[in-house]
Amino acid sequence: MAIIDAQYGVCKVEPPVLMGAGSIPLGVLAIGGGEMRNFTNRPGCKAAALALFAAGAAVPAQAFAAWEPTRTVEFIVPAGTGGGADQMARIIQGIIAKNKLMKEPMVVINKAGGAGAEGFLDVKESKGDAHKIIITLSNLFTTPLATNTPFNWRDLTPVQMMALDNFVLWVNAETPYKTTKEYLAAVKAGGGKFKMGGTGSKQEDQIITVAIEKQTGAKFTYISYRGGGEVAVQLVGKHVDSTVNNPIEAVAQWRAGSLRALCVFDAKRMPYKTKITKTMSWYDIPTCKDTGLDVEYLMLRGIFMPGGVTVDQVEYYVDLLKKVRATPDWTSFLETGAFNQTTLSGKEYEAWVAREEARHIMLMKEAGFLAK
Repeated sequence: MAIIDAQYGVCKVEPPVLMGAGSIPLGVLAIGGGEMRNFTNRPGCKAAALALFAAGAAVPAQAFAAWEPTRTVEFIVPAGTGGGADQMARIIQGIIAKNKLMKEPMVVINKAGGAGAEGFLDVKESKGDAHKIIITLSNLFTTPLATNTPFNWRDLTPVQMMALDNFVLWVNAETPYKTTKEYLAAVKAGGGKFKMGGTGSKQEDQIITVAIEKQTGAKFTYISYRGGGEVAVQLVGKHVDSTVNNPIEAVAQWRAGSLRALCVFDAKRMPYKTKITKTMSWYDIPTCKDTGLDVEYLMLRGIFMPGGVTVDQVEYYVDLLKKVRATPDWTSFLETGAFNQTTLSGKEYEAWVAREEARHIMLMKEAGFLAK
């Protein structure tokens, strides 16, 4: 705001309510080449300064409040219903609603088409829309690499890594295979007759399947499905011989005695020692490396926003998700699903995603999955 004084020229005043470190105090002005003078004793500027002060004081406090949603927030899941991403999105939405952590509602929307491309492109095209968030899995990298979909994670804004997800080698409990070694020996002898069920084509489940083949010389026939929930059902029904589902995708069938866990694709055992079945906890499942299968793979469970959003809008969701992670329901969910509880945000999260992209380029290239 410029105040014109006939004697001293233009007076520039900083409104007191906006003052921060380095601001010019009320009553001090900058003239010409930067000379600083007190001007509140001048009739014209004094009156104007007092008027400006009064106007600033009259601004309601809510005008300076941090950003928050003003309408329904869409929570996009780039995968089918029942899978790990879908379950995590719905538990987050449920915790927010139960604990009234948001004034506006949140709705989960599955957009699984094109190996998740439908969901990613929707969010990419919603630049600047802070009322839309997306949960990601490895298809954040694999889908554009395998299909040339015009999308890259840099089109989005990283918000929060919620956890990392494990993968387990599962077989039907009625089969005779009690160990990884026994099962893979049978697969190797089967000459491609054994079916591995997984979520999507040229995504994380098939990447792991190819890695197993390269390590052992075994050969699978890979069958793709829309989501991990469907994959688990197919294994229970013996339509496939094995899967590498995430723990949360198969825990109900494991608890019911329908599935058998052979090994986990992580460097160390899962830390959860509460019994899930009558005889086993997640901790009781050996690592695949300990069984002679040297394959490791963890998957991102992270939240992103569209590009072009503000720092305040990102911080709103960082704080919201921090509150979600502090609830007993979230703790129980992580234990039930045997998640790796690594969390990141800000620059650390962004750097981690960049490293994972580079790793997936290498993995996809080795598997022959890169689009031509």
